Amino acid sequence: MGLKQVHLHVTGRVQGVYFRASTQREAKRLGLCGWVKNRADGGVEIFAEGEEDGLKELIAWAQKGPSAARVERVDVRWRGFQGDFSDFRIVE
Repeated sequence: MGLKQVHLHVTGRVQGVYFRASTQREAKRLGLCGWVKNRADGGVEIFAEGEEDGLKELIAWAQKGPSAARVERVDVRWRGFQGDFSDFRIVE
């Protein structure tokens, strides 16, 4: 399907529930690169790139998150692939 980028903003009870670490593990399992970070507004921001199928799986996973999370909303913005990242990191 091709290489793409996706930018997600996840809201709900998503901080303090291992959301970032779980996102990193899921992204690596899917062969994606990029980053995840907590936002000052209490949400989590994810920026990932890789195969479109893997990105769609990450979006579906982010709708639920880890078991302790309570996701209310996931805003999705698709972008063209840039090749900006070599791995998937948790950033501050």
